[in-house]
Amino acid sequence: MAETSSDLPLNDNDNLPHIPIEIVSDEEMALIEAALASARSLTSLPSSSPQFRPNPKSPLKSILLLSKRTLSRCTQSDIEDPPNLIATQKRSRVAESYLRRFRKNRGLAVTDITSTEWCQKQMEFTLRYGAQKTNEAMKAGIARHIKLEEEVIKRVEVKVKSREDFWALKFINFIYGVNQLQFEGLTRELPIIGCVEGVWMVGVIDEIQLPPTLTDHNPILIDTKTRSRDTLPSEPQRRNGRLQLMCYKYLWDNSVACDFPSEQFFEFFRLKPQHSLSEDLKMSGADSGFTISTLDDVVVYYKHTCSTLASAHDQLLLRYESQKDHSLLGEDKFSYDGKWVKDQIQSCLKFWLGEEEASYAPEDERWKCQFCQFASACPAYTDADRTKALPSNDSNIKESQNR
Repeated sequence: MAETSSDLPLNDNDNLPHIPIEIVSDEEMALIEAALASARSLTSLPSSSPQFRPNPKSPLKSILLLSKRTLSRCTQSDIEDPPNLIATQKRSRVAESYLRRFRKNRGLAVTDITSTEWCQKQMEFTLRYGAQKTNEAMKAGIARHIKLEEEVIKRVEVKVKSREDFWALKFINFIYGVNQLQFEGLTRELPIIGCVEGVWMVGVIDEIQLPPTLTDHNPILIDTKTRSRDTLPSEPQRRNGRLQLMCYKYLWDNSVACDFPSEQFFEFFRLKPQHSLSEDLKMSGADSGFTISTLDDVVVYYKHTCSTLASAHDQLLLRYESQKDHSLLGEDKFSYDGKWVKDQIQSCLKFWLGEEEASYAPEDERWKCQFCQFASACPAYTDADRTKALPSNDSNIKESQNR
């Protein structure tokens, strides 16, 4: 898998100053663990949900779905309370798989996949016992993404009264996000849904741009990561970020290439396609020029919108910026690797489907354990690990330069 490429049609930052590379920081690990917490299942729906519309200066009327910070926010804990954290039992193959226990009728989030790739055992502990609360570093990252949203999107409250309303809102925001992309060349916080390797998956794409050339119609997917310290992340963190973006492209390309399996969608999420939508949603559609009465009406428009799109660009972009002043620390431009991402997803799904027990972080990545809240209860974290030094920054820089 190629790591960088110079033919990505975006602003190049080859003249950026040299930035030292660190393995990990406490704040960054907190952000990673926050992703685990936020990816837990949605167990109830709010009485109202935020919609987003383009900046009033924009000529396009559009609505975008709530950001990924609230997309998968847990409203009820999945925490169990057994007497011994270490004591675990083998799961039956499907009946008690984590997918069925924690994501039934909801689907996996892309962050479920990336968190599982980071450490399956940590993902297992998080599902069963919960994760730590949001700290200041996490709040700073959340605030920055909200600020990026507000540059192109205006938030609007829309009442949601049913699960059908909730999903209709997602599809409507996708439709108008795509309209904004096609008219303005840029959209942010775009919800995406699809069936990957037989499993329903959802996510929210940070940013999508159209290439500046008229001959290239393949949208460019971008993700922004904020850093509490002015250092670039370790290779495992960068790998995890690449996986996230590749999952988004996988979902996007499937949506574009395949006819959306609406019957399977309604059945899996236990939705009534002819359920009458809330008046707020009907008015939103009418204000934007199309008539919707039911969830099925919205899905029809969604399928038509997908049919007009091109597959995502094979070049993907991760941006790293400082939380202090939002300055750009560096960019990771890399090529999509379909085989690699499919292998990673399949490996993670073996855990979620109960086909394999949770694995531990690889030996050369056991430094992750020093930042895991479950380390003291994890069999993989030994006394030797507690005294083991992290890999030096110098060796990590050398490895990066060699790539």
